[in-house]
Amino acid sequence: MERLVRWVRRHRWTVDLPLYAVFGLLAPNGVGTGSYTLRAIPMLFLLPLLLRRRFPRTVAVLIIAGAAAVYFNDVWAYDRGRTELAMAVVLFNLVKLRYRWFAAAIAVAIVVLDVQWVALYAPDIQNPTFTMVGILPLHIAAWALGEFFRAKEQLTAEEAKHADAQARAAVAEERTRIARELHDVLAHSMSVIVLNAEGAKLARHRDPEAVDRTLDTIGRTGRDALAELRRLLEVLHAGQAARSPQPTGTELRELVEQCGRAVTLEVTGDPGGLPASAALQAYRIIQEALTNMIKHAPADASGRVTVAFGPPKIRIEVTNTGGRSSPAPAPALPSSGRGLAGIRQRVEMYHGELAAGPLPDGGYRVCASLVVEP
Repeated sequence: MERLVRWVRRHRWTVDLPLYAVFGLLAPNGVGTGSYTLRAIPMLFLLPLLLRRRFPRTVAVLIIAGAAAVYFNDVWAYDRGRTELAMAVVLFNLVKLRYRWFAAAIAVAIVVLDVQWVALYAPDIQNPTFTMVGILPLHIAAWALGEFFRAKEQLTAEEAKHADAQARAAVAEERTRIARELHDVLAHSMSVIVLNAEGAKLARHRDPEAVDRTLDTIGRTGRDALAELRRLLEVLHAGQAARSPQPTGTELRELVEQCGRAVTLEVTGDPGGLPASAALQAYRIIQEALTNMIKHAPADASGRVTVAFGPPKIRIEVTNTGGRSSPAPAPALPSSGRGLAGIRQRVEMYHGELAAGPLPDGGYRVCASLVVEP
């Protein structure tokens, strides 16, 4: 059915076929003098209707002129049915195409022609008033139908704009989500890799075994980052259905150990009974908070991660001390400025709360909650 509708919209002439059939049945009029050919001439006045969609106002003027020629000619004067229908068609067309003022002028011309016709041929009509008034519902219906189809097309256009806006918003939201995921994966992993590489460079002469452990950490972190990126690429290429399982609370210990800092982890509750998406957001929030610690805290700063998995909220707290060591000679890691913004977006997704700020000892604290039950 939809294919048929689309085909008809591309071939508008098919809609006119019933109209042409009606015009054919109405003509030529059997009333009046003259030969059949002469009485059929008014059918030629309808030819401009074929171009009414392309030149609506010009066609309307031509149809009114043809109607005038019919009504002021004794041979064609009684060919009124087809003439009135043609004028109703152009009136409908003008209103539908939003030429209301021009349509109003055409409506006035129609009324004038009808009044003139009744005045000229009143002696031959049994009830002139009824004849004149009886044709008005046809033109009123034509105007009303024009308004209806115009409003319907406007509504369809508004719905199309709304659908397009929704599609654009969905694309923007998906881009933001992907950017946030990439930032969380790459920022944490690259921070760990860079800092461990700098540490290995400093320790290569005095502690070769530490260098080996550091290189193992670098390799493991790089492989994990590649695995995470592969998951994101699978989603991009195949859609949501192809999403691989994402990190949840069970991987938190590996995440903490990966930092290369003295960070303690305390987990209460069971993440298995919570929505997987909420557990993933908790993981990402902790990952970003640890990334900020790696980037900005001194090398001897210690940290603490506390997570409480349990309805109605997941509560997360990540803190680090200020440390006492001087800044490392290595260049500071670049900051995208999106870390806390990404955490805030994740918290807002679950209608939670976020508090982040420095501590009196020079450390930093990130405290977030995610609502997992109404």
